[in-house]
Amino acid sequence: MCTIAIYSLKGGVGKTSLAVNLAWCAATLSSRRTLLWDLDAQAASTFLIKLGKRPKRLADAVYEEEVKAGKLIRSTGIDRLDLLVADRSLRGLDGLFRSIGKKKRLAKIISTVSSEYDRIIIDCPPGLTETSDQIIRAADIVIVPVIPSPLSRRAFNEVARHIEQHHKGRTAILPVHMMVDRRRNLHGAALDENPDWPAIPYASVVEQMADRREPLGEFAPRSPAAQAFERLWRGIEKRIAKL
Repeated sequence: MCTIAIYSLKGGVGKTSLAVNLAWCAATLSSRRTLLWDLDAQAASTFLIKLGKRPKRLADAVYEEEVKAGKLIRSTGIDRLDLLVADRSLRGLDGLFRSIGKKKRLAKIISTVSSEYDRIIIDCPPGLTETSDQIIRAADIVIVPVIPSPLSRRAFNEVARHIEQHHKGRTAILPVHMMVDRRRNLHGAALDENPDWPAIPYASVVEQMADRREPLGEFAPRSPAAQAFERLWRGIEKRIAKL
């Protein structure tokens, strides 16, 4: 089992679309038993995946260990893909993690469901917080979406520095250029500077996910964006094999 965190210091960089589409690729293209773990209080991944009956308990009950994670896991209707839902109760997750003083609480919770899945993909909240440190400790690889701009690149450098200094570089990290528009000089320069970084193009079809509430592979599998997510996933699988 491999835990993959989709994490960024910044919001609005395509984190959720990356998490949802990679989870679909894991389940459908690689036939992996996959859990999409929504850890963001905005619950965007939970919204983008159509679900049936919602859990009666709030999401924070899992992290307080009042209920087991499995109680909030729901089938997505996509073969081999389940979702651990989020809601607004996760706004207090940082305070909870600090108050309990258990630096590996998230890793412990992941271990309770790890035997059921081959891949766990976490849609993380933004920011350098106690929650992000819990995520970095628990993850095998951290995927960082980066818009080709100086501010987004600065945010990525901060994440990379934090992992190296505070986690001794134990967690693998992979930057991914998101929302790429090659017509823009700034984007072109960023891609030229980091030609080995995977790139996902800006595309209106990605925005349609919010209307259709489906991963791209379900309604636009031949689109350039869907194919870019597929290439990215194949590369992640190769990287996981070397961990």
